Amino acid sequence: MSHLELPFLVLFGTILAQPIGRRLGVAPAVLMTVFGCVLALIPAVPDVRVAPDLILPLLLPPLLYAAARRTSWRTFAQNWSAIALQAVGLVFATAAVVAVVVHVWEPGVPLAVAFVLGALVAPPDPVAVGALAGRLGLPRRLVAVLEGEGLFNDVTAIVLYGIAVQAVVTGQFSAWSAALDFVVSAVVGVAVGLVFGWGGSRLMRRLDEAAWQVALGLALPFAAYRLADAWGGSAVLAVLVCALYLTDAASDFGDSNYRLIGDSFWSIIEMLVTGIAFGLIGLELATVLRDVGPDWPRFLGVSGAVIAAVVGVRLVWLMATWALFGRWWRRREADEPYTWRETMVTWWAGQRGVATVALALAVPLTTEPGADFPWRSGILFTAFALVLFTLLIQGPTLSLVVRANGVRVDTEAERNLERQLWARILRAELTRLQEVAHTENLPDEVYDRLHVGIERRLARADPEAADDAKAAADRTFRLNRKLDRINQEVLTAGRTEAMAARREPGVPPDLVDRVMRRLDLRSP
Repeated sequence: MSHLELPFLVLFGTILAQPIGRRLGVAPAVLMTVFGCVLALIPAVPDVRVAPDLILPLLLPPLLYAAARRTSWRTFAQNWSAIALQAVGLVFATAAVVAVVVHVWEPGVPLAVAFVLGALVAPPDPVAVGALAGRLGLPRRLVAVLEGEGLFNDVTAIVLYGIAVQAVVTGQFSAWSAALDFVVSAVVGVAVGLVFGWGGSRLMRRLDEAAWQVALGLALPFAAYRLADAWGGSAVLAVLVCALYLTDAASDFGDSNYRLIGDSFWSIIEMLVTGIAFGLIGLELATVLRDVGPDWPRFLGVSGAVIAAVVGVRLVWLMATWALFGRWWRRREADEPYTWRETMVTWWAGQRGVATVALALAVPLTTEPGADFPWRSGILFTAFALVLFTLLIQGPTLSLVVRANGVRVDTEAERNLERQLWARILRAELTRLQEVAHTENLPDEVYDRLHVGIERRLARADPEAADDAKAAADRTFRLNRKLDRINQEVLTAGRTEAMAARREPGVPPDLVDRVMRRLDLRSP
């Protein structure tokens, strides 16, 4: 088997892992990790050595962009305090504690190397959180904080990771320089993200085909990542800002085709990239096990200590912040988790995933003097052990924690909110129809036909019910074209109202997206 055939085999395995995982009740990531291990044991399969400096630029931009499209600036602004505490403070605390634990457990490991491990195991994964939240039916405010944490903690973790790696590779470290790098990285990342988001939205308005717009959306996160990284900024933050800007600006340039094609496209990209990442875990894990040889029990011990540190620090941090800020959150009536039961679910939902995998694989092979990167096999072994722990233990048992704490979404309140949104959309369509009828002197029979259809949907206001049958073909071709044009204007008014609602506080972005998809599917 050649190196060219292996990627296609991993992609094929990624696709098959989806239905097999659903049937067996096992996460596809687990299956892909096992698949990678099996491949590595086959003599005909060549050793895989992906250049570390290619891992992050290839894997992170599409995953972060796809995850960021599911949220909005408004959601982040509503929950900024909880997200900041977890995405910044908790990442710093986790990295520091893990570094100390590793250094104490293995005195021969330099502290800077231990910080590399601490930084890459600190951030929970937004992709895993989003998938579990949808399956378990967690409260909206809890999902918003978990997804916001999963997105923005990568920014903090990768900056810490870069500083620690640079200290190991060059042998030099300055606290003042590190702090300045952190600030400059954030400023440059935000600036690059805004420029690419604004420029991308302007360019997308000039593209006539949805496929072209989606293709541009694929190129932008890679470009933003690369430029921000070249200018010393946070490449991850640049991708997130770009994605959030384009998501909010989509109401100005995106039509139903753009949303339908884009949603399907990014769902596929997310599935394939995630599968490739966990397939690489399996392939690389076999190599790591060969490298550590008979020392694997010692690595298993430090891995257990790191897992305990990561899980323990998260519990202590969340309980402490709940005790300190919970009363303030309740007074504000903010959409943030403030009950101890929700805090327990938040604790156990901190699963590690693709970000940890990508950072581990991106650890350089050598330092500047040409020596091997210290304890690289130990870093990879420990990182993979933590990821496997979250996949095999935390993921399958999260539903038990949710049920034990009685945390669940208020389905009736959400249902009412969705019906209100449908009523609002359909009223906007009816208003637009009345305006068109007045300005264009529509024949009564045409107006009545359109009016009855809209009123029927308005009375029903139920997205789960079947859509009304299409209006019967008109007597003439000219009237048919007029009906189509007016109907499209009416539907556009409803979609514009839905996108306006997406920017408002208290309206979950994914709920609006679900309604928008139904609107798009019933477009003429």
